[in-house]
Amino acid sequence: MNPTDASDNALAPSRSDRTQALCTALRAALAGAHHPGAQQPLEPLPDKGLAHDHVRLVGSGLLARIPKQSQMGLGAAHNLAYQRACFDRAARSGHTPSLHGWLAPSVQLPRGALLVDEVVGRPARLPDDLPAIALSLASLHALALPSLADGAPLLWAPDPLRALHDEIGAQARYLPAACVAPEVAHAVAQQLQQLKARCAAPERPPRRLVAFDAHPGNFIVRDDGRAVLVDLEKCRYSYPGLDLAHATLYTSTTWDVDTHAVLNVHAVAGFYRDWTAAAGPAAQGAAAWHVPLRSAMALWSLTWCAKWRVLSDESARKGGDGEDWSVQHSQAQLVRHVRERVDHYLSPCVVQRLLHELSALSEALCP
Repeated sequence: MNPTDASDNALAPSRSDRTQALCTALRAALAGAHHPGAQQPLEPLPDKGLAHDHVRLVGSGLLARIPKQSQMGLGAAHNLAYQRACFDRAARSGHTPSLHGWLAPSVQLPRGALLVDEVVGRPARLPDDLPAIALSLASLHALALPSLADGAPLLWAPDPLRALHDEIGAQARYLPAACVAPEVAHAVAQQLQQLKARCAAPERPPRRLVAFDAHPGNFIVRDDGRAVLVDLEKCRYSYPGLDLAHATLYTSTTWDVDTHAVLNVHAVAGFYRDWTAAAGPAAQGAAAWHVPLRSAMALWSLTWCAKWRVLSDESARKGGDGEDWSVQHSQAQLVRHVRERVDHYLSPCVVQRLLHELSALSEALCP
């Protein structure tokens, strides 16, 4: 065991301690809400995400989705309301779980919980399931755009491209403290400058409802072949190309152990074409933005890695509000996995791989 592993084990609680405390808290919250699920056996799912725990209400067809934090920095009640809106809006696509209720933030569950469909299926297999994922995302992106007033509470930035640039820039401030290699810092700065220049131009792609967390590990493939997107915490009205990138970037396809795959440029180009064929009017005007938005999503992912590297060793915050990347919220095995992935993605060879792929994909998508 190296020193980092020892630190992770010391900070992260054991699986048995976490799951027992989680089930006790959930049962008390269900009972307090007079929910029939309080009488169901409770079965925690493996700890696979940094933002939520999931507990199966055995025999009910429901999962409790319990926030560990708000990745968007929201207060507990606002975070829960935001996620409810995400599930409500996305359900119309037919490729996401239905929302069946929620538990308000309480003493037992400071951040509350959502009760959603348990989607029965298997992890995505890449590249074989790329057409199903393309169809799933196309169904989401094809949903009619509401009015600005009806879009609330989901994010509807006046200029999503500039808002994304600013979000990446805020994360990029962690690069020095994350001690990345000089060539990594230089590559990020160069790409961020290109994104800034693009923001100065007037052209923009069409705005649609997007998931903004469409990596393959967030899809479950049912027996009928339908790919269901199960993580909807960060939906917003922005650009579909961000989801297409997140579904196929190297930093996404190699993130989750169960869906780990390295895609070649031909598979990625085929995915974009499948989405175009399925998205209908939502695909109009999108093609010219596929590579620029892919670059932006790669930048977002890399700078998030730097941010996590810096913030993950902080002590967990008290209360249920805000963003909190402390490893104390997750089991040691998950923390070790994330740390290994972050270190890998911030390496010069991976950053160069991402840049090379952008150039290769641009050529592959040319008519």
